[in-house]
Amino acid sequence: MSANNVTLYLKAEQNVELQSEDVYLKDIGKMTCSDKQTLAKVKTIKLHHFKEGEQKRQVISILKAIEEIEKAFPNVTVENLGESDVLVEQINVDKHKSPVQTVKIIFVSLIAFFGTAFTIMAFHNDIGINDVFRKVYEMVMGRQSDGYSILELSYSIGLAIGIILFFNHIGGRRITKDPTPIEVEMRVYETDVNKALIETADREGKTLDVH
Repeated sequence: MSANNVTLYLKAEQNVELQSEDVYLKDIGKMTCSDKQTLAKVKTIKLHHFKEGEQKRQVISILKAIEEIEKAFPNVTVENLGESDVLVEQINVDKHKSPVQTVKIIFVSLIAFFGTAFTIMAFHNDIGINDVFRKVYEMVMGRQSDGYSILELSYSIGLAIGIILFFNHIGGRRITKDPTPIEVEMRVYETDVNKALIETADREGKTLDVH
């Protein structure tokens, strides 16, 4: 195979999930090239094959990808605009549809709901919020409260509205287009985990790299 003075631009992803046992160059990121025929052939270059019983996670160095491209197309110049290493994971979609997965989701949801409720109640009890409301009511109204007043009602409504605005969701609908704090933290966490896995694989010599 040959190509004349062709530059291929590759934008590799940090983490890639796929169902296939074979990892092709097209799976690790996006690419473009002025020679569409060369581009189509480059995308079909195989980088790795997940064997039976093998760990379903592999770190592939971009240098390995460039080596395979140059081996098949000696006159192609590769410009990488993305990550230097790619974490490839083979996933089983059917596994996530099992009843066990549904039970796990329900269990985690219950823990999150009751755990948050307990935290709020413990915080209010710790600061003695009932005493605060009672004293504020006496200062404003000049008499003691007969029970729950407008302060408790307003605070409860405000707390609910504040939680909704903070998480930026009402049911399954997003209020604004901005990412929620949880989404931001999850992206940061995902990035940190990917970097840790890539560095660990590199230290253990398990990265698919050039020799």
